[in-house]
Amino acid sequence: MTLIKRNELASWLVRGGVEQESRLVLFFGERYLCREAADMLQQALLRKSGGVVHAIDGDQEDPGRTLGQIMNFSLLPGRQIYRVTDSRLFHSRAVAKDIWNKAVQAHAAGRSGPARQQLQSLVTLAALDGDETLAGIGPDQWQQLFAFAKPASDLTWADSLLSLARPQAGARGGVAGLADRYLAAFAKGFPGQNILFLSTESVDKRKQLYTFIKKNGLVIDCSIDGGAGSAAQKEQKEVLRELALRTLALFEKKMEPRAMDMLFERVGFHPVAVVMELEKVALFALERPLITCADLETMVGRTREDALFELTESFGKRQLAATLVILGRLQENGIHGLAILATMRNYIRKMLLFRSLQLQTSPPWQRGMQARQFQDIYLPALKEKGEWAEILKGHPYALFMSFSKAAEFSCPQLKEWMALLLKAEFRIKGSPLPQTLLLEELFLSMAAEKNAEQKQQMKKPISGHQER
Repeated sequence: MTLIKRNELASWLVRGGVEQESRLVLFFGERYLCREAADMLQQALLRKSGGVVHAIDGDQEDPGRTLGQIMNFSLLPGRQIYRVTDSRLFHSRAVAKDIWNKAVQAHAAGRSGPARQQLQSLVTLAALDGDETLAGIGPDQWQQLFAFAKPASDLTWADSLLSLARPQAGARGGVAGLADRYLAAFAKGFPGQNILFLSTESVDKRKQLYTFIKKNGLVIDCSIDGGAGSAAQKEQKEVLRELALRTLALFEKKMEPRAMDMLFERVGFHPVAVVMELEKVALFALERPLITCADLETMVGRTREDALFELTESFGKRQLAATLVILGRLQENGIHGLAILATMRNYIRKMLLFRSLQLQTSPPWQRGMQARQFQDIYLPALKEKGEWAEILKGHPYALFMSFSKAAEFSCPQLKEWMALLLKAEFRIKGSPLPQTLLLEELFLSMAAEKNAEQKQQMKKPISGHQER
């Protein structure tokens, strides 16, 4: 029937799109935006003749049972909307690594139920029979089945969880087998007033199931470019602003422009988090019609910025173990490796700039300089020179702490780290190796460079020679 973008759905409904009786609908893309679009279409369908919504969690779903419900008449009046979130029908090798990462995260958090569900999805995707174990799959076969390298860690925990799971309907035939059964049922048509909503974050558009729905049903694209380019950033900000304004309107409130920018900076591109944080701030503001920056400071934490700050903070303190732990958590929370590299590059560039300023003869930098001397004498003298005015605009004490940290490094070492960062960026963009491995290797290499320089400094006689 048709393929439309999420922001076209409202106008499509106004033009009478709901009259086309969309019995089979696929939503794909960002999870919260899929839910929002499904809510909009659901309300339009039920407004016409009423009915019942049957909510089904795809992670806990028995696809065979769902298919049986859809293909049978209901005794309930009105439309029967079967709404499956996180459908596994569209899983492919392209999303296998994401499924595995979710299972590992759930297991690490002690959540055996969600971990088992993700592992079941992985087994269903590969069409493994009941006798095969994940630990028993060789590296080459694992790569062929799941399109990512087999983890080096012990997988006994995963097989133990799978042994406790009941066999899922259709698992033996894998996702492909399930898709074939659904295709055969779709070709017959749904009985009565049954309607099926399917939503998924990732979809392989080459799959026959996708092309069938696109031709015979309705596909709503809720995907947003998650890249770091200017076009992607602009699209992300437009989506967040749209959600923010809609949420504020529900509470009959407005927001300072600076506060809006502060919210986006702190939350990042997480639509559901933007809505939830704004609801929290709106309730905090009570009867005040305008939400201010002070409200944001009080109620909204720096969910993204603080985590990256912790990384540079532990790195600057030479706490390698803590740095690697924070690095792992950042990646588990979806922070891309290139964003981590950008953060480290900005940090090291700033350290290099401050260290270079300290090596100037005027104004003279002294090790052990006190904060008052820095603020009253050194910083004003630097600003009078008119160089790097933009970077010297920060809070005096924050600048003092940064200058003090920069004094612990040497320019050659900082330059070497910049070269290592560039090399890591090229490898992440072009190497088949997992970015987790490449980032860990980077931080270990940087720590080794630091240790090597410290040993060299201990061998040198004490002199007044300054580094360059």
